[in-house]
Amino acid sequence: MPADEVGSLPPRQESARRLERHGLARRVGLFLLHSREASIAIAAAILIIYFWSTAPGFLSVSNIGNLAEYAATTAIIAGGEVMVIICAEVDLSAGMVYALAPFVMYFAHQAGVPFVPAILLALMAAALVGIINGFITVVLQIPSFITTLGTLFMINGFTLTISNGYPVQPKGTQLVTNIFGGNPISQILWAIGVTLLLQFVLAKTRWGLHTIATGGNPLGAAEVGVKIGKIKMGNFILCSVLAGLAGVLDAFRISSIDPLAGGTDIMFMAIASSVIGGTLLTGGSGTIIGAFLGAAVLGILKNGFTLSGVSAFTFDMILGAAILVTMVINVRLSQLRAAGRGE
Repeated sequence: MPADEVGSLPPRQESARRLERHGLARRVGLFLLHSREASIAIAAAILIIYFWSTAPGFLSVSNIGNLAEYAATTAIIAGGEVMVIICAEVDLSAGMVYALAPFVMYFAHQAGVPFVPAILLALMAAALVGIINGFITVVLQIPSFITTLGTLFMINGFTLTISNGYPVQPKGTQLVTNIFGGNPISQILWAIGVTLLLQFVLAKTRWGLHTIATGGNPLGAAEVGVKIGKIKMGNFILCSVLAGLAGVLDAFRISSIDPLAGGTDIMFMAIASSVIGGTLLTGGSGTIIGAFLGAAVLGILKNGFTLSGVSAFTFDMILGAAILVTMVINVRLSQLRAAGRGE
């Protein structure tokens, strides 16, 4: 009997096996290269396994509820930030809109407006902030960093003034409370709904295509008829409305409205979620689902470290390192994708 038939496959079959394995590895590599969400999803799975094995109670029902609430709020704001960042802009005022909107809702309800219309008024107030940000940035040609930094302080001062610096308690009906974030399930459902809707808009609609073109190649986009100013204005409004929605949802969840809630912390966490999830700060590229997964990863890290007794300072170090590393990786992957398309 020939030696190649004893304890081994014939040469042709062995060669076919090697080619099959090579082809599978290549397909996996191409998937990871072209899917912005794949790497962050893998990271989330690894973190869940790690904290499950090292932190008692990590996967308990109560802790999963806490994790979902934290990630949901950040993910909703991150969805709006992604749309603005893809336009090569940024909104630093989102965290203050998060604090302002619930107070508008509260005072409207105190004046006799039912809760649902009061919520709509709160979202309209948030939209007004987006209009102001968009007008100053687009029409007056002021960099969005400066524009939204200014409105950040203005909104914070306005919220503190109308509230006198004191928190208040919204008292809605049980139905309204449950629908608008009063339990972890409704909170995460809102986040998932916003994420899926925005991802569809970004990937499958003309608005999404024009948003990507606005940030990726504004000169070329303008030459083919894309109304860059309109796109930027619309996405600033969208970002502010989502920040206001997140604030309203948290107000019902916590049963308290604090003028100092959110602020720069939640805004920076939302931007960090966007970056970690695969959105380039240079504009022209991003993913809403990636931002949702980024918010989940940050929530897992913070929650897992808390349960493990790790200092919050360590979390900040890891967060900073994660932002730097993911930005380097995202830029490099974008170059590789561009090179692949060029071939």
